[in-house]
Amino acid sequence: MTKHVAVLKGGWSHEREVSLASGAACAQALRNGGYHVTEIDAGRDVAQVLKDLNPDVVFNALHGRFGEDGTIQGMLEVLGLPYTHSGVLPSALAMDKHQAKVMFKAAGISVTDHVIASREDIARAHVMSPPYVVKPYNDGSSVNVFIVKEGQEHPPQEILRADWDGDEELMVERYIPGKELTCAVMGDVALGVTEIVTDIAFYNYEAKYADGGSQHILPAPVSSKIYEKVQKMSLKAHAALGCRGVTRSDFRYDPRGGDDGELVCLEINTQPGMTKTSLVPELAAHAGHSFEELVRWMVEDASCNR
Repeated sequence: MTKHVAVLKGGWSHEREVSLASGAACAQALRNGGYHVTEIDAGRDVAQVLKDLNPDVVFNALHGRFGEDGTIQGMLEVLGLPYTHSGVLPSALAMDKHQAKVMFKAAGISVTDHVIASREDIARAHVMSPPYVVKPYNDGSSVNVFIVKEGQEHPPQEILRADWDGDEELMVERYIPGKELTCAVMGDVALGVTEIVTDIAFYNYEAKYADGGSQHILPAPVSSKIYEKVQKMSLKAHAALGCRGVTRSDFRYDPRGGDDGELVCLEINTQPGMTKTSLVPELAAHAGHSFEELVRWMVEDASCNR
């Protein structure tokens, strides 16, 4: 009997457009693999839509809040529908960058210093000596992120603009110069390590999703010791939060910080992008898994009680 897969995409987070692209790509790959696929642009009535449809598996291609913060996962548990990626608690912890860092630190994973403060306090005066990064602590895709450079006199005033659509509290995090590295985990296996190179100040939304916005170097041009350390830290981060399925952990590496340099984990993504410019499909391909094989593995790995 052909397995019926519902692909959840879209939603209403900042990452809606990326989710639509991820969902469309995964749906096509699943159809190519012989699955019966229904694509669902998730709205507030998504629980009723899924209840009526009653698919065998839900492929969660939602990004951002609601889709990857434990909310949709809890709903799927209530409905009793097997789903991909991580469960309720790991998703909630990973989405909250502060709580994730607490868990990482307890697991022996190096992280950057940070504080949580109101946007008014952050805009009024430096709450940390520059250089530092201002970013949401419970959102994704580098939306509303600002880098304050060394010697910069004033904090970013953009966070006080009248049309601000972010949270009232933000994370201020010590800036680590050097390389942007990322590594995916597939089940209990760490895939390769990619260096992300962009002409933009940091790996922001445009760099992530625009054609030519960034260059992915795989394997990353770092020493074998650092390469393996990134892989081990990615597995540790995946395990520390109790993640399942596929995740991607992001790192900064400053080779100037001693013999091995300074390597820190910034965050873990429980719903990594699956677009044509996304990192996880590239990492999977490097390990010998085609895009169709990757999404098939994710569907066959799906379950409740994740």
